[in-house]
Amino acid sequence: MADQQMRARGYIPHLPTQTPPKGGHKTKGRARRWVVERTHSWMNNYRKLRVRYEKKVANFEALLHLATAIICWRM
Repeated sequence: MADQQMRARGYIPHLPTQTPPKGGHKTKGRARRWVVERTHSWMNNYRKLRVRYEKKVANFEALLHLATAIICWRM
């Protein structure tokens, strides 16, 4: 039922089936991390972004854009 409701709203459902597949996990030795978790982990490497010390929103946003640009450039 939830699967049909999600499809009707245009979402792609990622719901597990009622019975787990046989054969165990297929992670190939590494834990799978979601894109958002990985990005937040990369952002936490920038100390100035962890705790917001900037009073102006524009300054904090500029630092955020700079950190994101550096992360993308290193990829």
